[in-house]
Amino acid sequence: MSSSRTSTIFTVAAVTVLGGLVAYAVYFDYKRRNDTEFRKKLRKEKKKVTKKQANQAQAQAQAESANSAEIKATILKIQGEELPATPDDKEQYFVMQVQLGEQMAQQGPAFYLPAAAAFFRALRVYPSPVEFIMMIQSTVPPPIFKLFMELVNAEAAARIEGYYDHFPPRRMNVTVQTGPPQANQAAKKILVAEKDFEPGDVIYTENPAVVALDADLEGKGTHCSYCFRPIEEGKAVTPKHDELGVAYCSEDCQLKGQLGWQNILFGLDPVLPPELDNGMSALTVEQRQKAQEPFADFIKNKTKRANLLAARFVAKQIAHETVKLLPKKPKALEEELQGMADKDIYNIGDHVERLRFVEGSITDEEVKLLGAVLGSALPGVEQSVTEERHAALVGKMAYNAIGVTPAGGRDGRPVSGDRPEDLERTRTPHGTARQLGSGIYLVSSYIAHSCDPNTTPTFPKGTNELHLVATKPIKKGDELTMAWVDVAAGEDQDPGMAHRQRRIELARGWRFKCECERCLRETMDEMEKEAEIAGVKGDESKVESFVRHEKAPGEGLGPD
Repeated sequence: MSSSRTSTIFTVAAVTVLGGLVAYAVYFDYKRRNDTEFRKKLRKEKKKVTKKQANQAQAQAQAESANSAEIKATILKIQGEELPATPDDKEQYFVMQVQLGEQMAQQGPAFYLPAAAAFFRALRVYPSPVEFIMMIQSTVPPPIFKLFMELVNAEAAARIEGYYDHFPPRRMNVTVQTGPPQANQAAKKILVAEKDFEPGDVIYTENPAVVALDADLEGKGTHCSYCFRPIEEGKAVTPKHDELGVAYCSEDCQLKGQLGWQNILFGLDPVLPPELDNGMSALTVEQRQKAQEPFADFIKNKTKRANLLAARFVAKQIAHETVKLLPKKPKALEEELQGMADKDIYNIGDHVERLRFVEGSITDEEVKLLGAVLGSALPGVEQSVTEERHAALVGKMAYNAIGVTPAGGRDGRPVSGDRPEDLERTRTPHGTARQLGSGIYLVSSYIAHSCDPNTTPTFPKGTNELHLVATKPIKKGDELTMAWVDVAAGEDQDPGMAHRQRRIELARGWRFKCECERCLRETMDEMEKEAEIAGVKGDESKVESFVRHEKAPGEGLGPD
């Protein structure tokens, strides 16, 4: 009864209020239409409200701008701080930063950004970032979590947007810039000179990130599997255990190869440093050997060099991430990490993910075998090898690999039995048939093809160290180009045949139609030559004047 009465009271009150609102609306509309002074008063009030809203919006924008500036400044400060090296130091650092963040969070809004910064520092050393972000979201006040995520997003944006400010390293005298727009796809990145060069000048030198000696040379002991230097008979250095049959010219190359990729793929030495291994390597020897044997057989008999380059690239990524855990890093890998960019916030994965590619040729068998090898060495790593991801990586290796041809290359490379459209091709002005092997050169991957290039890659040390040499005068700001295929006419080729041959090579190997100045010029020359041979200068067909008629709308046929 009481509930019914209360409901009735609220209903009556609501109707009364609604009636009052309707009555006021009718009165307001009447005054607006008929009272001049009332309309003036309304306009004044509207201006006040509009001005107040504008001031509020301006204050909010200034606050957001200041906040954005503070976020950027905080990120720059944190990026300049050195992270702890050992796992124990990282754990202590993590606990300290979390405690610091919690203390500051309790001191009020003025300390929200320092609190968020402390949690962000903790994130940088936590092994599972997503898990930590979810934990922070459920435990800290929303304003602090918002600032924390702004720091996370600002760092990610700075890494992406600022990448080409730090890569390539300034010492290489080149920059990567956005090329001219293209009709059907995004503009390509191109390599541009940052100073003038004369023909014969060395623009820069570059060592490959990963390499693969040609299959017919691997395992023969005639060339170093790491640097490609010829090995004197009986002087080869070989590892104690290796399923692929590699050979090295020196202990230094052996160490670099083992640290870089060889051990995790085809060796049995511990992958992790002793302080992190905890005896695990001794327990996995049999499992690793069992996984490596079929993978090595697959690499030797069923894949191309691009697939081996991709496997070695995955191993190199693991090696780089592992070495970061060490307080004292191996000199070879430390120099490599420092040499990739002016700022050490980028890893090898950051570099390769920006490279162009065509879809790689892989099989389910390859993905399973590689995953088994990696998982037997470091359980859990195999989950990173998916079919889609590996196909893209193999495609990047195939698209960007540069053939190594010291002294112009070699003769007698075995002829492949593959169909012409299936042959493996690498970028080399001497032709893939003359290479010793191939490598991925992160900076040189941005050099576009031209049939009339202004640079050429050379290997004057007899190794796979690339020296990019100017072949024409180059001015600061000029795009650098090289020939991806042999652009010279063979002894039994006329210019027209050579022109068609190199364009076919480019289309089969890299899936593009060359439209460089030389190709366009030679295409026009060829068209004119064909017309000249036929004895014509244009369209010489005729129509007799008395049968040429036009029909206008509404009119009959008539003579011109």
